[in-house]
Amino acid sequence: MTRFTAIIFDLDGTLIHSAPDLQFAANAALETIGRGPLDLATVISFIGNGVETLVKRALAVTGGGDDALERTVLAVFLDVYAENITTLTRPYDGVIASLETFRGEGIKLGICTNKPTAPALDICARLDLTRYFDVIVGAEPDRPKKPAPDMLLACLSQLGCPREQAIYVGDSAVDYQTARNCDVTFRLFSKGYLNEPLPLLTAAEQFDNWHQNGILAV
Repeated sequence: MTRFTAIIFDLDGTLIHSAPDLQFAANAALETIGRGPLDLATVISFIGNGVETLVKRALAVTGGGDDALERTVLAVFLDVYAENITTLTRPYDGVIASLETFRGEGIKLGICTNKPTAPALDICARLDLTRYFDVIVGAEPDRPKKPAPDMLLACLSQLGCPREQAIYVGDSAVDYQTARNCDVTFRLFSKGYLNEPLPLLTAAEQFDNWHQNGILAV
């Protein structure tokens, strides 16, 4: 049996339900250019590839826009989101208990997210999650985002964990592909923001309840 020594998590849609605050920021930004609001399901379908892509997609479905408009709307989005980053966002039920258990077992924990580093750190601090994690790796302008392997490999390096002893937990095809690109074991939280099926996963490789997550099962 493999002895896993580290678990790395995606953030949005995996550890936390953040879509309502992202929806609020997106709609506030769209309102400044006379665009109508998007419903929650639509915004959830845009999550996973970074806030730049979320804004690009929000503009595309409401009338489009050039690069200059995207930059303008993104700036508003980021300002609004910074003021409302944990207004509605909460950890999923059972997440805290699971993190406590993993830490108690001496497992190193990390976060690897396409959310920019500053808001990722801020949201973890506000929700009192920071204390559980040895490293939090967020998106940076000079580093390729997931599913490129760079971010997850950086997280593994900072944890000092070989890839064969690590698990990556996520909620999307982006996370699944990231783990594959790094040859890291993957677990899917299926009640997150999954926007396309992952038919190759077995039942043992996915869970829908943090209280009975089975993450460490081989």
